[in-house]
Amino acid sequence: KTIIIAFLSILSVTVTSCSKNDEINEITLELSNLEKQDLIFLREEEKLARDVYLYAFEKYHEQIFYNISQSEQQHMNSVLYFLNKYNLEDPIIEALGVFSNHDLQQLYNQLTAQVDISIIEALKVGATIEDLDIKDIDEFELNTQSLDILNVYSGLKCGSRNHLRSFVLELDLNSISYSPQFISNEEYNEIIESDKERCGGI
Repeated sequence: KTIIIAFLSILSVTVTSCSKNDEINEITLELSNLEKQDLIFLREEEKLARDVYLYAFEKYHEQIFYNISQSEQQHMNSVLYFLNKYNLEDPIIEALGVFSNHDLQQLYNQLTAQVDISIIEALKVGATIEDLDIKDIDEFELNTQSLDILNVYSGLKCGSRNHLRSFVLELDLNSISYSPQFISNEEYNEIIESDKERCGGI
C-alpha cells in the first residue's frame, strides 16, 4: 500500500511537471506585437529584394541578379514558415513589384527607377538593399528572445552579408566603390574584408 501511494505521488509530480512544461511551451509561442510586426515586415522586405533583382535581371540579363533573386525567394520562404507557425497573416501580394506596405512600395519604385539608369546603378541598388536588410535585422534581433526566430534572423543576415560581398565585388571590378548607407563603416568593413560564409541553406 505504501509503495502504491509513493508511485501515485511520483505520477502526480510528473503530470504536474508536464502540465507546467506545456504551459511554458504555450507561453513561448506567444509573440509580442513588435515581434509579429517585424516578421510581417521582413517577409515583404525579402520580396522587395527578390522583385528588384528580377527587374534588374530582366533589364540587363546579368546572372548575379537572377542568382540572388533565387536566394531571396528562399529567404521569403524561411520567414513564411514563421508566419504560418504563429498564425500570422501573410502580407504578400503575388504580383511582382506590388506591396501591401506603403513604404516598401515607395522604396521599390525608387530602386527600380535607379536600376533603369545603368547596370552600375543596378549593382549599387543591390548593395543598398543588402545594406538595409542587415541594418533592419540587426534591429529586429533586439526585439525578440525567441531562439528559433533569432536563428532564422542569423541565417538571413548571413545571406545578406554574402549578397553584399557579391555586389561590392562586381562594383570593384568596375572601379566603383560603395559606401554603406545604413550599417556602420565598422560593420561594413568587417563584412567586406571577410570570406563568403556558409549560411545553413538559407
